[in-house]
Amino acid sequence: MTVSYRWVIVGLGALMGCVAIGAMFSLAVFLEPMAVDTGWSRAGISSAMTLNFLVMGIAGFGWGAASDRFGPRVVVLAGALLLGLALVLASRMHSLLAFQLTFGILVGISASAFFAPMISAVTGWFDTNRSLAVSLVSAGMGMAPMTISPFARWLISDYDWRFAMLVIGIASWVLLLPAALLVRGRDAGPLPPDGSGEAAEGGMSARSAFGTPQFLVLGLTFFACCAAHSGPIFHMVSYAIVCGVTPMAAVSIYSVEGLAGLGGRLLLGVLADRIGVKPVLIAGLAIQALAIAAYSAISELGQFYALAIVFGAAYGGVMPLYAVLARDYFGQKSLGAVLGAAGLLSSIGMALGPVLGGWIYDTFNGYAWLFIGSAIVGLGAVAVALAFPPAGQKALQPA
Repeated sequence: MTVSYRWVIVGLGALMGCVAIGAMFSLAVFLEPMAVDTGWSRAGISSAMTLNFLVMGIAGFGWGAASDRFGPRVVVLAGALLLGLALVLASRMHSLLAFQLTFGILVGISASAFFAPMISAVTGWFDTNRSLAVSLVSAGMGMAPMTISPFARWLISDYDWRFAMLVIGIASWVLLLPAALLVRGRDAGPLPPDGSGEAAEGGMSARSAFGTPQFLVLGLTFFACCAAHSGPIFHMVSYAIVCGVTPMAAVSIYSVEGLAGLGGRLLLGVLADRIGVKPVLIAGLAIQALAIAAYSAISELGQFYALAIVFGAAYGGVMPLYAVLARDYFGQKSLGAVLGAAGLLSSIGMALGPVLGGWIYDTFNGYAWLFIGSAIVGLGAVAVALAFPPAGQKALQPA
């Protein structure tokens, strides 16, 4: 392996994150046409996303542990095969329950196969610029609203939602299977000669890490952060349409959020490398909470665009920082399992937003209470994050 492979695997991780998360979050674009075509309730369709996050959290822990033991390539290859199959099957379902189980469970299992294994693999290749490298991988997820979502909207407009989901499933195979075959863990070759890829193989075991106060704070902050932004992200397109924005323009708001999230990941990643992860994370969480609250007071397209830039940069920028903190606290040894466990807690938080947002809309005929409640949870994430020890401080072994 040459030193340039470090950046190859960063690119592979970004591509996989874009396709996997983009396919899953495209359900936000499918929500309106599916409800009109099938008569299924928004809460019912949104429940598939809730299942996504619950299953994603559980499966992510298993995928992460498997990548620690067998390497990342076999894990992401299995995830690529399953993701395409899940989308193809979901496009053929004609009952709400069958769709919820197919999209909710299979997409959740497959999408979770990429985050922990690829982040763990990337951190193993970087001692310097680690926050930036992880942020670049995470930036692939930020590309999803600018790529998969508009593509889905275009297919739905020209054909229908079933054909659109089928095409996205096939495209997932075309893009992900070749990429998965190129993935290598750090042990697959010699370290780069300049030592820049040297990462300590030592670190805490997963069981020891789970008993530390650092993991408790990490997990709770990740949970509250995701619980705060999941509802606003998922229901943003529908909320904009309710406010009178045209469907394609509403999807463009989602795309602006994604573009801002890409910039936020790069900006916060660079800042974290320079001034420390903790202060950057806390600032990002605070901005996220304030932006969510502001959504309840807007209704025009220009206002949506302006706030999407702030909100997207904030929530997109903070997400990679949890992986950097985990690597700093617990080392490389069991990082896949640690990230999988933290991801489980975050997925539980993410699961709350879609279904609660759908219930709030069906009950109150509006989304105001979704944004108010989400902002309060976001401020709670800030409060928990203040308990983080300095980013460079190693986790204490449990008694």
